[in-house]
Amino acid sequence: MAKQGSGSILQFAPLQSSVDEGFWHRLSSLKLNKFGIDDSPIPISGFYAPCSHPQVSNHLTLLAESLPSDSNDESTMPPVIRGNRNRCSVPGILYNTNTMEGFHALYKQGLLKAEAMKIWEDIHSGKAVEDCAVLSRVLLISFADLKKWNFHYWFAFPALALDPSATLVDLRPASQWFTLEEAESVSAACNEWRNSSVTADVPFFLVSIDSDSHAAVKHLKDLEACQRDGQKLLFAFYDPCHLPNNPGWPLRNFLALISARWNLKTVRFLCYRENRGFADLNLSLVGEALITVQQGWREQQCVPNAVGWELNKGRKVPRCINLAKSMDPTRLAISAADLNLKLMRWRALPSLNLEILFSLKCLLLGAGTLGCQVARMLMAWGVRKITLLDNGRVAMSNPLRQSLYTLDDCLNGGDFKATAAVRSLQRIFPAVEAEGIVMAIPMPGHPVSSQEEKSVLEDCKRLNDLIDSHDVIFLLTDTRESRWLPTLLFANSNKITITAALGFDSFLVMRHGPGPFNSIPNLKAETENSLAAGMDNLALTNTDGQHRLGCYFCNDVVAPTDSTSNRTLDQQCTVTRPGLAPIASALAVELLVGILHHPNGIFAEAEIANSSSGGNFELPLGILPHQIRGSLPHFQQMTLLGHSSNSCTACCSTVVSEYRKRGMQFILQAINHPTYLEDVTGLTELMRSANSFQLDWDDDIEVADDECVEL
Repeated sequence: MAKQGSGSILQFAPLQSSVDEGFWHRLSSLKLNKFGIDDSPIPISGFYAPCSHPQVSNHLTLLAESLPSDSNDESTMPPVIRGNRNRCSVPGILYNTNTMEGFHALYKQGLLKAEAMKIWEDIHSGKAVEDCAVLSRVLLISFADLKKWNFHYWFAFPALALDPSATLVDLRPASQWFTLEEAESVSAACNEWRNSSVTADVPFFLVSIDSDSHAAVKHLKDLEACQRDGQKLLFAFYDPCHLPNNPGWPLRNFLALISARWNLKTVRFLCYRENRGFADLNLSLVGEALITVQQGWREQQCVPNAVGWELNKGRKVPRCINLAKSMDPTRLAISAADLNLKLMRWRALPSLNLEILFSLKCLLLGAGTLGCQVARMLMAWGVRKITLLDNGRVAMSNPLRQSLYTLDDCLNGGDFKATAAVRSLQRIFPAVEAEGIVMAIPMPGHPVSSQEEKSVLEDCKRLNDLIDSHDVIFLLTDTRESRWLPTLLFANSNKITITAALGFDSFLVMRHGPGPFNSIPNLKAETENSLAAGMDNLALTNTDGQHRLGCYFCNDVVAPTDSTSNRTLDQQCTVTRPGLAPIASALAVELLVGILHHPNGIFAEAEIANSSSGGNFELPLGILPHQIRGSLPHFQQMTLLGHSSNSCTACCSTVVSEYRKRGMQFILQAINHPTYLEDVTGLTELMRSANSFQLDWDDDIEVADDECVEL
């Protein structure tokens, strides 16, 4: 850039405002719950930072924490936040009127003059030297129409006007003003100043350079010591402006301080700007200005003229924003909940598919210890549609272990877990679309009478309909037999299924493989953007002839049967170490997210930790195992692989074929006849053959210990 200045008037780039929605939300809450009709001035704090982009200026921002807390027992002053390099605090005042007429009737020039007088008094008292943050101030007038959620507002950034104006002698990029040695030293000194929690948010400072080109950054109160040492001196400030030919607004009051406090005629200043958190001397500016004010201008009683009302599209008029849609607390909760997920896509996980997560329909079978934790983890990942199925009631022993319940849910015999869990989810996150289904899952080994058959068959059909209407199913029940019917229905419908099961000090988390009769549909182009198309793309891709992964029952050689009768109290309850359920639940949800982001979805091959085969795809979420088994006594977990069994009582082709042929009558026979599933799958014959197999032992031959095989 060519040298600028040569006697022209020094012109400053106006500061620009930005208001976060949370600020208006808290103001509304304060107005309704605390201030009422009291329209007294409200202290606020604004925040700004040095420019960090060559084409974009930083704004002065108001956040929710810019206002006082809405608690009645706390101070009316907003909290002072110090040490944040991206939040240089600017004190200010808010005048919020009760009517639109009152807003228009405010004496704006008088309010601006009053705030400018505070700056002038701080300059003469020395406070601005000790705490330079008071050199900048923000004035905001507003009217909040809480019926229509319209907010009328106008910002001012009070600035003391020099009389006459300062003359610009020179202005150029800092990299052209310093020598190479000086530039390197200045950058290092400024970076050190910015990285210290003590000085990171101190916006005005001195940069001194000695004869050896060594630079140091010092507080304003050290000016006289720098002048005595004869060092090259620059008055530096955090410049929010990006323009190459104009310094930012904070320099105005800085020059007023320099002239009134130290009576300097020639001032060299550094407009400090950054790039990616470090000093950028190509973007920063160094300038020289001449100050020749009239006699008496520096006197404390002669308050200079003030300027600073923000223009709205070049005109001196207030702004108006309508937040009827976004000011609803539910919408604010959605915005806040989505923030972490959206920030993941900035750098850590650019491929994160939020659209699938937001639209996913999850069915949780079981609303106990595991169900409560899984539901909360799903919401944290952005899942909004959750159905919980359970027929139990909340007992007094539940709230300590099952995070969605409280003592109130236990009273009067206890509420149904499914409905109580939904209420709790909606209190935590009002935007969740949660539904509770109070229903028992029909189980093999628990025969039903002829009078109960109709009701049981209706439950079976209802469970089948629920599975068909959801994208993902979590199997979180606490008995083995209660997992059989859902597993069969999953295998038939080919749904993504995650199982989590707990022992006393161990756990299992696994994903079920696809069903035995999966197919590859031809997706229509018009449905490619729908969730159904997205789920099909995840699940129904080329299987390459791989042996499918097993289900929860594939390693068993006996059919599920009654495991609840004739049990002691500790066997009837799920006795488990308290830390186990949160671990297993978190892994179950993370496993689901991994499936959703794998190109092969439900058909993805199983990977084992530390395995050399990472598949053909680069997976940003890591490996995708089949089973995760954990042990608390050893504080370890391992990933395992189990293929499907041709004799599985839940997912083999024989069982699924029988279900497709006979439907509910097949299920009823499996419920009422404990050995039926073993007979159908050939397990009965297998056991008979195993029992008839005999070993002939030769007692005369001794086998060496090292030849023994442990079975």
